[in-house]
Amino acid sequence: MVLLAAAVCTKAGKAIVSRQFVEMTRTRIEGLLAAFPKLMNTGKQHTFVETESVRYVYQPMEKLYMVLITTKNSNILEDLETLRLFSRVIPEYCRALEENEISEHCFDLIFAFDEIVALGYRENVNLAQIRTFTEMDSHEEKVFRAVRETQEREAKAEMRRKAKELQQARRDAERQGKKAPGFGGFGSSAVSGGTTAAMITETIIETEKPKVAPAPARPSGPSKALKLGAKGKEVDNFVDKLKSEGENIMTPVGKRSTEAAKVLAPPVNTESVHMKIEEKISLTCGRDGGLQNMELHGMIMLHISDEKFARIRLHVENEDKRGVQLQTHPNVDKKLFTAESQIGLKNPEKSFPINSDVGVLKWRLQTTEESFIPLTINCWPSESGSNCDVNIEYELQEESLELNDVVITIPLPSGVGAPVIGEIDGEYRHDSRRNLLEWCLPVIDAKAKSGSLEFSIVGQPSDFFPVQVSFVSKKNYCNIQVTKVTQVDGNSPVRFSTETTFLVDKYEIL
Repeated sequence: MVLLAAAVCTKAGKAIVSRQFVEMTRTRIEGLLAAFPKLMNTGKQHTFVETESVRYVYQPMEKLYMVLITTKNSNILEDLETLRLFSRVIPEYCRALEENEISEHCFDLIFAFDEIVALGYRENVNLAQIRTFTEMDSHEEKVFRAVRETQEREAKAEMRRKAKELQQARRDAERQGKKAPGFGGFGSSAVSGGTTAAMITETIIETEKPKVAPAPARPSGPSKALKLGAKGKEVDNFVDKLKSEGENIMTPVGKRSTEAAKVLAPPVNTESVHMKIEEKISLTCGRDGGLQNMELHGMIMLHISDEKFARIRLHVENEDKRGVQLQTHPNVDKKLFTAESQIGLKNPEKSFPINSDVGVLKWRLQTTEESFIPLTINCWPSESGSNCDVNIEYELQEESLELNDVVITIPLPSGVGAPVIGEIDGEYRHDSRRNLLEWCLPVIDAKAKSGSLEFSIVGQPSDFFPVQVSFVSKKNYCNIQVTKVTQVDGNSPVRFSTETTFLVDKYEIL
């Protein structure tokens, strides 16, 4: 489908807001929209009309029309589905479907339209994702602002303390009949004398007034530069501020990013021959069970930092039994890999590139076999009067894996407050701004392979989907490893290091 433009216009064809997804002049789009009402047959209900060059797909909205202008060879079913999504987006930003309301929120609508269509083609997004993308809510920005405000308060307190010290020193000097202590300025000159000291003191005290904003004097003690990861007062003040806004904060959850960093941290001692084995999984399951699609991509990246180890061969061990498809780099000897499971260049006289990551082997697994799901999630919402009781459980199917920093994200209805948590394995965090409940588990392995969460909240069973999962692991899913590295000449072994990462690209229960 090629979508030329999306517009909201009046029944007379006047454009209120229009977003063109291909190069088009203003005169052209205004002419197309002005001709649109004249093409509709009165008394007949249709969802589209056509001209010799374009097709109008439209939906009435009270006194307005939501119109998509497409090419004539576009898929009408996809056009109608896209039109419905556009029509659902508009009430998200406009309280009333009126011309002045649309004009007032025109830029919000344009940003939302850009999330639906890119370069004339529909993006695979839903209404909740569009809302998330356009909000651009940043936790890091909140932390930065909280830390900066704390530093400003500390700087003002430090100035007040210095001013009191200067005043006290001046009084002591006057009582003892001595000169006030001097204060070093720029260069080699010094400032001294009671009058000057008083002037400096008064200047520092005046900086406390909100109208005057001079550059704060740098304290003589240790530097207090910006520290996003600083603990203590900054974090406490930020947490207190969030609690006052209605956030339900669980302190241990703040350690997740640290744990994830430890999991994904590169090895301390990397050898001259270093390999990165990375896998990413994309999985979609149905809420009633059944694997809709699972796709896994893996790759071995080779990094050589010493030229004397540039002519080597990698001995690969593949213990996968699921039918994974392997593919070597075009410069790799495929016959050698097929016969002996060794990765080497077609021309053994050539060397691997130095100081750059080279993908030498990649693999792909695509399946709908339910037994291949590494971590199953079952979500059971059940209505109980006006409330909904939700039971969620997980179970690790692939017991050889160890999943770290697992976060199971459940959407919640908006405007109904925080959920009431019953039983829970692990910890949770309620994000009231994004209407999400995050179930946080530091580790899932064979020793702790299952767990459950129970909570109740006002809502309908469909409000709690899609459930999303994220995790990291230092063990790969397909069990493909490099067991040995040898030189081409002499077949002597070479020391090497390996870094293995298993990540989530998309993991959803719809």
